[in-house]
Amino acid sequence: MMSPKYRRILLKLSGEVMAGDRGVGIVPEAVSYLAEEVCSVVKAGVELGVVIGGGNIFRGSQAANLHGMDRATSDYMGMLATVINALALQDALEQHGIVTRTQTAIRMEQVAEPFIRRRALRHLEKGRVVLFAAGTGSPFFTTDTAGALRAVEMEAEVILKGTKVDGVYDGDPMSDTTAKKFDELRYIDILRQGLKVMDTTAVSLCMDNKLPIIVFNIKHKGALAKIIMGESIGTLVRD
Repeated sequence: MMSPKYRRILLKLSGEVMAGDRGVGIVPEAVSYLAEEVCSVVKAGVELGVVIGGGNIFRGSQAANLHGMDRATSDYMGMLATVINALALQDALEQHGIVTRTQTAIRMEQVAEPFIRRRALRHLEKGRVVLFAAGTGSPFFTTDTAGALRAVEMEAEVILKGTKVDGVYDGDPMSDTTAKKFDELRYIDILRQGLKVMDTTAVSLCMDNKLPIIVFNIKHKGALAKIIMGESIGTLVRD
């Protein structure tokens, strides 16, 4: 059996993947599917941290921009949405026999551990999956930035961004049939062209720390396992 290409990874998931085809809320079948995909990685011996968004429940930036909510307040609401998603995924993983810990950037000890870097590293070393919730704990930062931050803190070798499209395109592949997919990009290309991979803060953090990003379609069954074994899937972003 081949050995995994990566020893430790950070998986960034959008909240929408928890909602399946419904688009909003939490669909148990979608969460169970994600747990199965994660199981395949853990069983291969890869140490895994996960950051999940909360857009299936509440989008802080959207509430502020479209409805006039105070941005800090709406961002905190979005952070709480990520905790709900993390607890749902933790439960699904544990039902699949995967030992899991949820750590939150906002303290809520009755629900989850507070984020403590050394404790999180210890969990990973013991083969536990660590779910990082509540973003960075500060408003005005996206969960993509939280993903990049936790990846750097956990000394991950790569950040895998699981989305509903199979990579980075020069347009919206959902509405533009001529949109071209990139197999590989440089960080600076994303920043200069404004490509929709992650926000500029997250990309800059990855660039500064030479942390590769792989964007792929998490809905393609087995894609995650293939990536950790070294197969070229999605779009690779690096120097």
